[in-house]
Amino acid sequence: MHIGLIGLGKMGFNMRERLRRGGIEVTGYDRNPDVTDVASVDELIAGVPAPRTIWVMVPAGQVTDAVIAGLSEKLTPGDLVIDGGNSRFTEDQRHGELLASKGIRFADCGVSGGVWGLENGYGLMAGGAPEDIERAMPLFDALRPEGERADSFVHVGGVGAGHYAKMVHNGIEYGLMQSYAEGYQLLASKDIITDLPGTFRAWQKGTVVRSWLLDLVVKALEEDPGLVNIDDYVEDSGEGRWTVEEAIANAIPAPAITAALFARFESRTDSSPAMKMVSALRHQFGGHATRPAK
Repeated sequence: MHIGLIGLGKMGFNMRERLRRGGIEVTGYDRNPDVTDVASVDELIAGVPAPRTIWVMVPAGQVTDAVIAGLSEKLTPGDLVIDGGNSRFTEDQRHGELLASKGIRFADCGVSGGVWGLENGYGLMAGGAPEDIERAMPLFDALRPEGERADSFVHVGGVGAGHYAKMVHNGIEYGLMQSYAEGYQLLASKDIITDLPGTFRAWQKGTVVRSWLLDLVVKALEEDPGLVNIDDYVEDSGEGRWTVEEAIANAIPAPAITAALFARFESRTDSSPAMKMVSALRHQFGGHATRPAK
C-alpha cells in the first residue's frame, strides 16, 4: 500500500516512520524542507498511485481547511482523504460534503499517542463510511499497538464520529491530569512528606490510580524533582473547550472536565504547583511547549 501524508510535525513525522515499519510506502510532504519527501503537494499527488489515499496531519482550523480545499481541486474521483488531526467534528462534516461534491471520499480519525506513538503505537478512533474504513484498515493496523485490534482501534460511526470520540477522550484527559496535579500539590505542601517522587512511584503497580499518566508524573519528577524549571502557565488545545461546550449543549453535567479547563485559565494569572505538573505532563506525552520558570 502506498499513501500520501501531508504534515510531518511532532505527530506526522513519527507516524510516517511507524507506517513504513509496518510495510506501508509513504510519500510525505511538509513545508519544512528538512523532513519532506517531495517539494510540493502536486508532486506528492503525482507520486501516489490512484485511487489515492491521502492522510492529512496538520493543525486544526484554518490550516486544515486550506489543505482540504486544495486537495478538493487536485484529487480525482475515488481518492480518499483522511483527516487525522484534531479537527472539530462539525468541520469534518463540512469537509466531507466539499470532497463528496467532487467524488472524493473522506474519513476522520482521532489519533492519540503523542510523541510516544512511534514505539508504542497509537490509539485510533475512526469516522466514515464502512467501505472507506475498511480500505484504510492496513494503515490503522500499522499505526496501532500490537494485539487485539479492538483494544486500540474503533470505527466509531459516520463522518465526524472519530473526532467526536477523540474530543471526549481529550476532555477526560484534562480531568485526569488535573487530579494527579492537585494530588501533587497537596503532597508538596506537607512537610511530613519527605519523598514526594517516591510516593508517586509507589503507586505505579498495585494501586487503583496506576496509569500511563502516572508513569509520566514519575518521569517528570525524575527529570525535574521540584519542577523548578517549568512555569505553571498551561495552554489548552481547544478540545477541552469543545467537550465542555458539547456538555452544555446536551445538558450533560461534566463538572470535573469543566473545572480542569477553568484551572488552565486560572494558571495564566496565578502561580500554582499543580499547574506546573499539568504543564509537565502535557510536555511528557505530547511534546507540548512549556514556559521556563519565572
